Amino acid sequence: MAKRSTLFIRIMNCTEISTIWKTLSPFWGEEYTVHLPPYFRTVSFYVLDEDSLSRDDVIGKVSISKELLTAKPQGVDGWMNLTEIDPDEEVQGEIHLQISVLGDGDIPRKLCCQVLEARDLAKKDRNGASDPFVRVRYNGKTYESAVVKKSCYPRWNESFEFELDETHSDTGLLSVEVWDWDLVSRNDFLGKVTLQSAQQEEGWFRLGPDKSKHSEYEGTLGSLRLQLRLRDEVVLPSSHYKPLTELLSQSVGSQLNGNWPDFIMLIDETTTAESRQEVANNLVKLFLCQGLVKEFLDVLFKLELEKTSTFVFILSRQVAGMQYLHRLLGPIINRIFEEKKYVELDPSKVELKEAGCAGLHRQQTESDIIQQSSSLLQSYLSELLTSILQSASYCPLLICQVFHQLYLRVQERFPDPEYRKVKFIAVTSFLCLRFISPAIMSPKLFHLREKHADARTSRTLLLLAKAVQTIGNMDTLACCSKEPWMVCLQPAIQQGITQLKDFITKLVNCHESEDLELQTRMSLQCGTMEKEGFLFLHRTKDKCMPMTSPFKKYYVTLNKDTLSYSRTQHSKKSSSISLPKIRAVEKVEEKCFGSANVMQIISSEDSGLQETLYLDCKSVNELNHWLSALRKACSHNTNTMSCYHPGIYKADRWSCCHQKEKSDPGCDKTRHGVTLQEWYDPLDPDLEAQLIYQHLRSVQHAMRDKYYKLREQQGDCFDLTDKKKVDGLSKLFTILQDLHDAHAAVEEEERSKNKNVFLELQT
Repeated sequence: MAKRSTLFIRIMNCTEISTIWKTLSPFWGEEYTVHLPPYFRTVSFYVLDEDSLSRDDVIGKVSISKELLTAKPQGVDGWMNLTEIDPDEEVQGEIHLQISVLGDGDIPRKLCCQVLEARDLAKKDRNGASDPFVRVRYNGKTYESAVVKKSCYPRWNESFEFELDETHSDTGLLSVEVWDWDLVSRNDFLGKVTLQSAQQEEGWFRLGPDKSKHSEYEGTLGSLRLQLRLRDEVVLPSSHYKPLTELLSQSVGSQLNGNWPDFIMLIDETTTAESRQEVANNLVKLFLCQGLVKEFLDVLFKLELEKTSTFVFILSRQVAGMQYLHRLLGPIINRIFEEKKYVELDPSKVELKEAGCAGLHRQQTESDIIQQSSSLLQSYLSELLTSILQSASYCPLLICQVFHQLYLRVQERFPDPEYRKVKFIAVTSFLCLRFISPAIMSPKLFHLREKHADARTSRTLLLLAKAVQTIGNMDTLACCSKEPWMVCLQPAIQQGITQLKDFITKLVNCHESEDLELQTRMSLQCGTMEKEGFLFLHRTKDKCMPMTSPFKKYYVTLNKDTLSYSRTQHSKKSSSISLPKIRAVEKVEEKCFGSANVMQIISSEDSGLQETLYLDCKSVNELNHWLSALRKACSHNTNTMSCYHPGIYKADRWSCCHQKEKSDPGCDKTRHGVTLQEWYDPLDPDLEAQLIYQHLRSVQHAMRDKYYKLREQQGDCFDLTDKKKVDGLSKLFTILQDLHDAHAAVEEEERSKNKNVFLELQT
């Protein structure tokens, strides 16, 4: 590997992470939640060296098996060595087999293996397909099937008979291997299945890898730091979670006047640091669904002012709408990325070569660079503060209510004149320090940009974030004493503090407005399914594919009801598809159009004819985001397909499986449930209640011990209110046990359904 590389990571079949330029020690710091099908076996991370002119070079990979993730429910966290790519391990797909035993009585019995078809095989040839054939081994004999050319979805329909070894009928193994035939070089391994010969069965079997070989590069390709957690949750019907949701709602409800904050306090004090972020997210989402997030945060504010609740700091970003953040910071972030100006205030870090020349023959001095940087930063800061002041008219009403409540609680706690700034600092600590500043420093993590900033832009963003943090702290002297080179921004920061105070005063009084139109405009919008952008499209109605490229550029818009497209963003819609008519949203084989980023939308018309819309995306990330968004938008469709053709119908046959009937049902199964979790996804109260139940069940003993310990500290001061708290805690444990019993009943039902089904294969 070269001394300086351009690195990015690809999560197999899911997404592609950003490129980190010219480094051998990259830091990504990105988080993805991917909904995987239950039958997945491994999650693989490939590290590649990006090349602009040729194919990207694969440096190595890390593969995590489903068994390892299942064995560690708390997750896997650590450095993992990259391994060399072994072609015999790069297998995928399934094969359809029928195993039977022929003969009875005096007739010698025979083992019959019928090889029917395979799907989703690995692509080994340059044409984006393979030439698969099957090799069947049993009792020392080997048979081979015919070769199916240029297909990853072959159909053989061949039978092979072997004399059954009666002496080892219970232990004899039948091996079925799939290979890619090559005329010149050696054949490529595509996977294998090993079965007990005495078992008669038919079905789809997952292809497994061959025995792994020892790599001479093991431990020398570098390592990758990963945090992975597999969550396999069974979500019960809503009625099962109703008692838990009601109990949690009562603990923060305004009708109790905060008489029972101890329940939330117990959750706070019994939650470990590792799971605190996750539990906080789940609680906020659940209370958002119940319309009680303001009351919940009010309870946390009280606990925070009485002692210390670490939940309250974690929750600040979850309450604020991401759409508000995008509207607030989008223009200034885009301006900084587009201008790419060299900005530096620290004299010890000024690089004259980076700054360039001031004129044709004059090199810039250090003071020139600092003065120019100061002017640029003041310009950026002024634009940002103007945007913040204007955002009072569109800030979500819920945020205004939360800040108003925090403002009042702090004002009640610190009424003296010498603490008059504390109520403003309490709000700015949320708004600036934990919301705006982190988004400025890492715009990609907040979905403000598609890629990470380069070194020059990152430094500009960091300096701007420092200025925002100083304004949020409302103390210019402390900052200038720590970093004296920031003193040139002091006038702008001082003016920003005054402007921010005016903004907060306006913000916390917004809830008193009786203007219903204003409240509607300021309402928190979450869970919208809208997505839009330019894509290349081709639409086909029961006709063959033309020889030339059929794609044309359109502006595509996905909303809650339709998928529409037009020539430009603001022109009249050319056509649209009603979402309930969509039957499948799937990928298309690379060999069909010469692109690996093509997807197809299969829909049915009122006349009953089937229509296919092909969309060509510019990257694998864009492809997967569109796939995910469309699958979520069609998640409640009833007339969905169970299988489809990943190829195209051309020259009177399907390119994937070579079937000639255009009405053939399909050679691969659809993947409706494989989606990415996005910030704009609709909230699922049942899922959040299930996750909270899992957490409460894991800490219920600690909660009981903690509560009785607090009672002992209170001594004899046990009144009627305390009795209600004990009754509430007992009710919680009863609810948790009921949910546990409901899950056990579901598991028992699943076991009874699958009792006679072959689940596990030797591979």
